[in-house]
Amino acid sequence: MEASKIRPVGTDTRLRHGRVSLALSFFVQGVVFALVVTRIPAIQDRYGISDALLPAFLAAVPILAGAGSVLTGKIVARVRPSLVPRWAQPLLLFALLGVGVGDQLWQLALALCAFGLSGGALDASMNMLGVRLQRAYGRSIMLGFHATFSLGGIAGASLAWAGAHWDLSLLASYLPVVVVLLPAVLIGSRWSTDADTDTDTDSEKPDPVRTGKPEGSSVTFKALLPLCLIMTFAYIGDSTVSNWSAKYLQDILGSSDELATLPYNAYMVTTLIGRAAGDFGVRRFGPVAVVRFGAVLAAAGFAVVAMAPGPWVGVLGFAILGFGLCVVVPQCFAAAGRLFPNASDAAVARLNISNYVGFLVGSPLVGALGDAWSYRGAMLVPMLMILVTLVYARSFADGSARYGGVHDRSRAADVG
Repeated sequence: MEASKIRPVGTDTRLRHGRVSLALSFFVQGVVFALVVTRIPAIQDRYGISDALLPAFLAAVPILAGAGSVLTGKIVARVRPSLVPRWAQPLLLFALLGVGVGDQLWQLALALCAFGLSGGALDASMNMLGVRLQRAYGRSIMLGFHATFSLGGIAGASLAWAGAHWDLSLLASYLPVVVVLLPAVLIGSRWSTDADTDTDTDSEKPDPVRTGKPEGSSVTFKALLPLCLIMTFAYIGDSTVSNWSAKYLQDILGSSDELATLPYNAYMVTTLIGRAAGDFGVRRFGPVAVVRFGAVLAAAGFAVVAMAPGPWVGVLGFAILGFGLCVVVPQCFAAAGRLFPNASDAAVARLNISNYVGFLVGSPLVGALGDAWSYRGAMLVPMLMILVTLVYARSFADGSARYGGVHDRSRAADVG
C-alpha cells in the first residue's frame, strides 16, 4: 500500500486523541472556574476581605486573564500552541489549591494572580487548538468543546454546593479536585495536537486564492472588530446572569432563598444542551443562521426576564437566555479562524480579550442601571446589545468553510 494511503490513518488517530485532550482541558477549566466563583463568599470570609475591597480582587482576575491571553498570542508565535496547556493547566490547579491554603491577603493575591494569568493563557490556547482542529476535521466541532466547559461548570458548582452544604473548608473542597485532575491533565496534555502542524497535506492548507487572503496574512483590527463587539456583548449578557440572576429573582420577583439559586443552574443546563446540539445545527444550516437564531432567542430570554410577573417565569427566561446565548461565543472563535486562516492563533488571542472586557463591564453596568433606574429596565440593555449580533451576522459567513452536512469538505477518512 502506498505511503500516501497509509498516512491519513495515523493523522486521524492524532486528531481523535487531540480532540479528547482538548475536551478534557475545557472540562477542567470549567470545574476550576466554577469552584472559585461559586465560593466567593467563603473566600471573602476566610481572608477577611471587606465589601469595599472585594470588587478590586474580582476585577483583577479578568484583567490578568486578558494579560495572559495577550502573552499567549506572543508565545505561540515562537512555540506550538499545544505546549501552552501543558504548563497552564497545572498552574491553574495549583492556583486553585493556593486559594484554599492561604490565610493572608498577600497569599490570596498571589494565588489569584497565578489563577488569572494561567486561566487567560489556557483560554486562549484552547480556542486556538479548537479552531485548528475544526479546520482539520472539516466540520463544526467547536461548540462541543465549549459544551464540555459547561459540563465542567455544572460539576464544579455541584462540588462547591456540597462543600458549602457540609461546611467544608476551602482546602478540603479543593484538594481532592486537584488530586484527581492534576494527573488527568498531565496525561491528557500528552495527546494534545496542533492539527495544522501535524497534518501538512495540501488538502489541509488554506488556499490563498479561495480565501482571498495571501499566505501569512496578518490580523487587522478593523476586520476583527465586529466579532470583538459581539463577544463583548455576549459576555456582558453572561456576566449579568452569573452576577445578578439570584438577586433579581429574590429582590425583584420575590422568590425564596432556595428558588433564587435556580436561575443560574437553569442557565448552565440549557447552555450545555444548546452547545451539545449546536454543532449539528451549524453543519445543517450554517453558522450565520445558528448565530442569528441564538441571538434572537437570547434577546427573547432577557425580555421574558424583564417582564416576568413571578419567579418561575424569571427562571424560564434565564433558561431561554442560556439556550440562545450559548452558541455565540464558540462561533466567534470559529469565525475568527476562518477570517484569518493563516493567522488564526493571533486572531483568537486578540478576540479572547473581549471575553474579559465583557466580564468586567457587565456586572457594574447592570448594577448601576438597576440602582439609577430599575433592574427590570437594566435587563433590557444587554438584550439590545445581543441584538447587535444580527447587524454583524454576516461576519460569521464563509462560503468556503461552512462546516457540516452538505457544507462538509470531502475527507480521505472520517476522524470521528
